[in-house]
Amino acid sequence: MNIKVYIKNKKKLIDKAIDKCLPSLRMKPTIIHKAMRYSVFPGGKRIRPILTLAGFEACGGKESKILPVACAIELIHTYTLIHDDLPCMDNDDCRRGRPSCHKKFSEELALLAGDALLTMGFELLSESGRPDIIKEVSKAIGSRGTIGGQVVDMEEAKKKKKDLDY
Repeated sequence: MNIKVYIKNKKKLIDKAIDKCLPSLRMKPTIIHKAMRYSVFPGGKRIRPILTLAGFEACGGKESKILPVACAIELIHTYTLIHDDLPCMDNDDCRRGRPSCHKKFSEELALLAGDALLTMGFELLSESGRPDIIKEVSKAIGSRGTIGGQVVDMEEAKKKKKDLDY
């Protein structure tokens, strides 16, 4: 199979699955669901969930078993992007070619939308029945992973600012 076709098909599959698991825009409180969906759709390349599917399939696994995990990975990734864009972090006004979540909605709502996506990601991971997956994802995004990396970025930015002040 052509890799471009594979990626295109998997992206469609992932987008459809994420659309099903996210709360509808009619569900209250609607504003938080709007912010969540705004941040997830239109998505990026979906590389993380595509690689999750491809790795599992390469080992003989069935797509249907790993799809919720792949979706969880994308929701958790989106949470990191929302939080990274906040004024207290990188203060980015744009994400994926449009206003970042905190610019479109508010800082408070962006923080909560990110938290809701993280929580939903773990809800999906719990459906896998594999606590080892939850443990590994927790380590990857925790203080020894993504969050720890963000702390290092913040500390480096403070050092650079301090150096510029002198």
